[in-house]
Amino acid sequence: MFLGLRSHILDTDDLEGTKAWYTEVLGVPPYFDEPFYVGFNVGGFELGLLPRQDPPYPAGGETYWGVSDINEALQQLLARGATEAHEITDVGEGILMAVVVDPAGNRIGIIQNAHFDPAASG
Repeated sequence: MFLGLRSHILDTDDLEGTKAWYTEVLGVPPYFDEPFYVGFNVGGFELGLLPRQDPPYPAGGETYWGVSDINEALQQLLARGATEAHEITDVGEGILMAVVVDPAGNRIGIIQNAHFDPAASG
């Protein structure tokens, strides 16, 4: 079901300042830079920055596992006792994301992204 780790998403009250900080720390500019999302390619994985959400992301951000079929993955997780925290959402360009909570209370993000290339690096 899981293809591997894909994205780690952080939210911030200062998108421009946080983007500048990560650009300096990572040594590369974001490959995607819009007011609603900033994305860095870090060794073939995504570090995403979002303007603060309501409710905010958990402290430390949220990690998303890649899946080939998000509907099937979501149903399998729910059938095994997870509860849905965020329904499947198209966040643009056909990229689908959802979040569940496992029986121990941990959040698990899943993402179906046909554009993701695990061999790419930034």
